[in-house]
Amino acid sequence: MENIIIKEVSAKGIETLQIIGKQTFFETFSQNNTQEDMDKYLNENFAIDKLCAELNNPDSSFFIAWDQERPVGYLKLNTGKAQTEKQDETAFEIERIYVLKEYHGKKVGQLLYEKAKQIALLKNADYIWLGVWEENPKAIKFYKKNGFLEFGKHIFKLGNDEQTDIMMKLELKE
Repeated sequence: MENIIIKEVSAKGIETLQIIGKQTFFETFSQNNTQEDMDKYLNENFAIDKLCAELNNPDSSFFIAWDQERPVGYLKLNTGKAQTEKQDETAFEIERIYVLKEYHGKKVGQLLYEKAKQIALLKNADYIWLGVWEENPKAIKFYKKNGFLEFGKHIFKLGNDEQTDIMMKLELKE
């Protein structure tokens, strides 16, 4: 979509980030999880104080995809100690790429991914890694299409439910 603009989130955008974060996560996973687990996850992980702490971490950054004045997706990136698991100084984590359901298939996710890859290359990362729920075949297909390969698994806790994520990575250096 040629109208999509991607902008880094500043402290002024924290409420917009919270809204788009909750909405896209709910749209993506609510049908496969209990309301109780969804509520617990959304309330804990999208609380303003938690988002502020993440936004203020110099090793994390957020970007929102905008269609005119409307936020339609977002991206969270981590380096260094902000990485959720590996914490390899040569690595770059895509912790989240989420897009509003009505914008699926309109290349918004691809634009967000390309932004992440561009930043990883600028930061001279050796590779990009991420975790994707094993029961999210669309996301797995998306990352495979972009050259990611599976290299392991880890547990992702959604509310009280332990779920398995497939860990995938893309080598940036030969």
